[in-house]
Amino acid sequence: MANLTDENHRKTEAESISEFVSKGDSEGKSQALEIAEDAREKEFLKKSFGGRLFMGDFTPDMVFPFPEQTASEKKEADEFIEKLTILLKEKLDPEEADATREIPKELIKEMAALGVFAMKVPKEYGGLGFSQANYNRVVMKVSSYCGSTAVLISAHQSIGVPQPLKMFGTEEQKKKYFPRFRQGTISAFALTEPDVGSDPAQMIVEAKLSDDGSHYILNGDKLWCTNGTIAEVIIVMAKTAPKIVHGKEKKQISAFIVEMNSPGVKVVHRCNFMGLNAIYNGLIRFTNVKVPKENLLAGEGRGLAMALATINVGRLTLPAACTGAAKQALLISRKWGKERVQWGMPIGLHEAGRNKIAYIAATTLAMEAMTWLTSSWSDNATADIRIEAAMAKLFCTESLWKIIDLTMQLRGGRGYEKASSLIARGEPGYPVERMMRDCRINTILEGSSEIMKLFLAREAIDPHLKQAGPLLSRKASTGEKVRIAFKLLGFYSVWYPKQMFKSMWGGSYKDLGVLGKHYNYVEKYSHKLARTLFSYMMRYRQKLEARQMILGRLMEIGTELFAISAVCSYAVCLQKKNPEDNSPIELADYFCEMSKHRIAQLESDLSRNNDKQANIIAKNVIDEDYLWLENGIMKM
Repeated sequence: MANLTDENHRKTEAESISEFVSKGDSEGKSQALEIAEDAREKEFLKKSFGGRLFMGDFTPDMVFPFPEQTASEKKEADEFIEKLTILLKEKLDPEEADATREIPKELIKEMAALGVFAMKVPKEYGGLGFSQANYNRVVMKVSSYCGSTAVLISAHQSIGVPQPLKMFGTEEQKKKYFPRFRQGTISAFALTEPDVGSDPAQMIVEAKLSDDGSHYILNGDKLWCTNGTIAEVIIVMAKTAPKIVHGKEKKQISAFIVEMNSPGVKVVHRCNFMGLNAIYNGLIRFTNVKVPKENLLAGEGRGLAMALATINVGRLTLPAACTGAAKQALLISRKWGKERVQWGMPIGLHEAGRNKIAYIAATTLAMEAMTWLTSSWSDNATADIRIEAAMAKLFCTESLWKIIDLTMQLRGGRGYEKASSLIARGEPGYPVERMMRDCRINTILEGSSEIMKLFLAREAIDPHLKQAGPLLSRKASTGEKVRIAFKLLGFYSVWYPKQMFKSMWGGSYKDLGVLGKHYNYVEKYSHKLARTLFSYMMRYRQKLEARQMILGRLMEIGTELFAISAVCSYAVCLQKKNPEDNSPIELADYFCEMSKHRIAQLESDLSRNNDKQANIIAKNVIDEDYLWLENGIMKM
């Protein structure tokens, strides 16, 4: 593997990546890619289950036996969750919050007194010092009751000031800000701009260092800043003065801790969305805002790297939130499936109803398994979780959307009716309609499903790029290419046949009982996945990045393999606690069979698809060739 601490190797790899992704692309896209590459972590310093999986190396010891909390750690959260649950039931009506767009101020005040806004603040600074697992247990509980309140809590400390401050703050910054969160200060994170989403190269908000070097002057607008309309302190990403590298100007993005009561800070608009009506999300304007130099976080030019590292951890919260909602959907589906009788039988026992309920139950178990596994890895610092966090985010957000859709279909008209209306006419107020509106954003925020697949693809092909970087670069000399070619020949002449032959057999995994067959499947398929990914790399080379559907399918396959690995281990762990109850094994087995069916379909779609035709049709639509199809409507 290339040594990325060597500047020449780093430059060569960056060039090869640029050419691999965009041969002949525009300057803007190349700049965006360069900024993203500079920000991403270049090496896996710890083991990565997903990273190894994509290279055909299944590592069951990373997922089995399933990691568990200690009794003392669990007890700490148990007591806290019990108090918070009582408080929420007494002070919060989720339907009223949804209708009024407000979370009761008294509730926020009492949550602050309980320490809700300091769960991730280390104990030495007055916080609760919760582990990721305990924090996620809290988020799961709250999310099952009120999505808006869960967002208030998680946006504050999953990506707001506490997390990046914990990871990158100076001792002075920690002493100054951490105690405030125990007192109830709420924070936010400002990255997105009106014209900037997933492409930070286009960032407009700017922070200029003052002439005397004592402070920065911040100008520009930030959009969709969750908690921004009520936060007292926020993290703001802004471009700073560029630096010259190898004679070329290089854009710098930096992060700042900004006090919202600073002169020049204005909340221009509170956004109103399809769901999560009570979240405090808005457009924030900064006009000549003075930010003390000591409020620079992680160093100048390190803002995007800080943001990506923070989001890697922050993403672990979404699977927990989604699992909480999925569990609520399971409860609703179970009750309604049993209570509602049609044609002489409960609807949950009709085959169509059974199919829905089985999917909801089995998939919820898999979501929970991925949540606790990634949380444990984060707490124990035993693995590099950037791939697994993205997989968990992708899988759980997409799965929840389907679960809520199935729950609504099972509930019929009552699913579409608001809970407040159901209650008003004397029926149980199951909030399926609100849950559907609230959960839809999950596949978009903190990296959309499409971005997650591209992120995973970039990480999955990284080992190959490190091997073949100079060979793919047009700037490499012929001699260097020949040398690398022989080196690659030596590596791949062993690696590729190994993936082919090893895919024919796998271990027995007797410790997993009847679920061992699924680990055998994952092991064998990991070799096939690695081989297939490499084959597409060689086939498309620089053009592979444009084949987003192929990359997406490959990443979905890898994600399904991770889900199978997690749920089998988790089910065995649960069953051992209660040997008389075989239900976890039954659910896991059913999930794995569903997952393998999806993998087979994804594999088939790699070679048999309509991607080319869809690309042509879409281009024709954009080129206005089909304007006639829009006739007959009142055009917006």
